[in-house]
Amino acid sequence: MAGGSIPLELGTRRIGVLLRKYAIPGIIAMTASSLYNMVDSMFIGRMPGTGSLALSGLAISLPLMNISTALGTLVGVGASTMISILLGQKRYDTARRVLSNAVSLNVLVGVLFTALTLIWMDPILRAFGATDNTLSYARQYMIVISIGNIVTHLYFGLNSIIRASGNPRTAMGLTLFTVISNALLDPLFIYTFHLGIQGAAIATVLCQTLALIYTLIYFCGGGNFLRLELRSLLRIDWGIARDSLKIGMAPFLMHLASCVVAIFVNNQLLKYGGDLAIGAYGINNRLTFLFVMICLGLNQGMQPIAGYNFGARLYSRVKQVYAKTALWATLVCAVGCIVALFTPRLAVRIFTNDPPMIDLAEHGLRLMNCIFIIVGFQMVASNLFQCLGMVRKSILMSLSRQLLFLVPCLYLLPLWFGQDGVWLSFPISDALAAALALWLILRLFHKFSLLKDGDDPAILGSTL
Repeated sequence: MAGGSIPLELGTRRIGVLLRKYAIPGIIAMTASSLYNMVDSMFIGRMPGTGSLALSGLAISLPLMNISTALGTLVGVGASTMISILLGQKRYDTARRVLSNAVSLNVLVGVLFTALTLIWMDPILRAFGATDNTLSYARQYMIVISIGNIVTHLYFGLNSIIRASGNPRTAMGLTLFTVISNALLDPLFIYTFHLGIQGAAIATVLCQTLALIYTLIYFCGGGNFLRLELRSLLRIDWGIARDSLKIGMAPFLMHLASCVVAIFVNNQLLKYGGDLAIGAYGINNRLTFLFVMICLGLNQGMQPIAGYNFGARLYSRVKQVYAKTALWATLVCAVGCIVALFTPRLAVRIFTNDPPMIDLAEHGLRLMNCIFIIVGFQMVASNLFQCLGMVRKSILMSLSRQLLFLVPCLYLLPLWFGQDGVWLSFPISDALAAALALWLILRLFHKFSLLKDGDDPAILGSTL
């Protein structure tokens, strides 16, 4: 699809064809994004003499990176969802204003986050589980990442808008570029320039900067129907910002909850297993994240289709795209479950050759993901409510697994099962969150069954 075309096909072409067209680039992009994080871990974990502790330092920095991602998501996902719905309603001028507003907000949020992080870096990392053995590694990595935070916010936010506006291949290409270039630059900065873990962070920010430059050129091009209005970059429309942030609140809270969970996990593992246990969690988290990111790629493919058709009041097509996406996500998570149960040691050895670390990570991965097959369905359900602008339900589902279910398990289970209690908290919370997702989706589809395509959803009052 050309950059200047309007994606009218979202409301007319077969759902399976559309989902393949939009989801496959999304899957490739998100898988590449997952590999992007894994590449850093693989090179850092094999640093001579310090690899295991450096991996633990990287794991400790995860909550802070989750906060950064959460703030970027708050703006980027909210804006991309609004744009999908506006395109379905054929309100193109408003969509352009949303785009410009997203850039301004990302810059503002990025500057504030960078300033606060750099001022309180050490106390934050200590609270996240850093010890004297791991603090220096976490600090070296996060100082560079924090300085490049504005670039990261803008790049990921605008990349999601490119996808939402009907150009998934462009978004995918940019992500692949960052992954490949990062894989090439990591060994150069880590080993050749002897910068260690800090070199991995420099390579990451540099790759994102190059991708952002192309993205800005893309949106400033005169042939693109969704282009940046430079005059709007000097101010923020707080009306648009409010609506965008409201929609983006659910994924924001989800990432923020991930931060809280990571803090709990790190501190509980430090208490019951020590620094190496935190490193093992870092490895397992990245392996699990690979399958989660594939599901997120499916969600990204679903988002413009579901948002457009809901805006166009084609409810039967919304149900179709959800059903197909949920099926595919379940199959992906089934593969992740098989890897965790039957080949965990082989997977863990990608990151480290340290026997104690391998043993810890292998055992933890098997327990963490023993029922991982049900996670994909729950993720797609949560994303559907976000796509449709149903903020409260999306927030409930985003928070349920991580805060309502997982955090209490992380606190209670280690009292009886020690370190195993940390790992077992994940499958228990997955099961509870999946049950809640099933209930909410069945209720939503029942309400859709009361509407015909073209009906105004307002006829159901506030129950939708």
